Amino acid sequence: MRRLLTTSLAMAALAWLSATAYGADKTLAIVVKGLDNPFFEQINLGCQKWNAENASSGYKCLYTGPASSADEAGEIQIVEDLLNRPDIVAIAISPSNAPLMANLLKKVQPKIPVMTIDADLSAADAALRKTYLGTDNYLMGVKFAEHLKKLKPEGGTVCLQLGNVAADNINQRAAGTRDTLSGKKGIERLAGEGGWTEIDGCPVFTNDQIDLANQQMADTFTANPDLTAFMLIGGWAQFAPQAYAGVTDQVMDKLKSKTLAIVAGDTLPPQMDALKAGRSHVQVGQRPFEMGYRAPTVMIELIEGKAVEPIIYTGLDECTQETAETCIAK
Repeated sequence: MRRLLTTSLAMAALAWLSATAYGADKTLAIVVKGLDNPFFEQINLGCQKWNAENASSGYKCLYTGPASSADEAGEIQIVEDLLNRPDIVAIAISPSNAPLMANLLKKVQPKIPVMTIDADLSAADAALRKTYLGTDNYLMGVKFAEHLKKLKPEGGTVCLQLGNVAADNINQRAAGTRDTLSGKKGIERLAGEGGWTEIDGCPVFTNDQIDLANQQMADTFTANPDLTAFMLIGGWAQFAPQAYAGVTDQVMDKLKSKTLAIVAGDTLPPQMDALKAGRSHVQVGQRPFEMGYRAPTVMIELIEGKAVEPIIYTGLDECTQETAETCIAK
């Protein structure tokens, strides 16, 4: 009896220490691809706003991810560690490598609700998460192409700048872009369809590295002086305003005359500054702050067993040089 009592007290003490270490609130975790990307910092700001408004809810929103967006293995390890923490009651993941993340979820088989945010798992693995909260990425690609066709109705040559080879959200945008430019479904590479041809050496993959994105743009402009369009399927290069300004300086005459068109993803403040300065022609923006702000509420609904749609889209903002002052939804 004494041994049983001692064991019970030890277990109670361990539980108390665990709760103290992680805080009394239940934790709703958001894991992004990398903390070095300012796009994801907007998700963090949304998460923190939710915390400020729900301080007495019994839940707290935790924002985390690997230091580098290129660290796929690091993101996998963070998710696995969180799934083993007793205070984590739900998790929202932006998978950098969708197949790898799906493999982890299959192996661990989490007992808590898992959702995706910003980037989804592949359609084949969608059953591993309860819902996806974020952008309709295929539609985002469609919007890229629609705006480019308005700028260049006769078509031409184009280079697509993509991120991580296995990022489902980026691949969906590329598919929407190619389908819309070509007028056909399932085009893997433009070769004259709809008047558009992808140049040799493209697409280029940034692996979510901002410095590499700018170098790729500079190299492409130098090697292809007659290029018709460059499409940043994500905003990487523009997240370093000074570097991006240096790259676009070499083609500013072409940008002003619209001989060369730049269409880019996202509408963060430095990107809108670039648009207003004529360093791009179109920005199609996601709503990352809204993603971070809504995710904790969605996770609580999942915990409580409420009905949640399998896909929750957060909308897009379409900005041109002419609408730059008014295009972003409040």
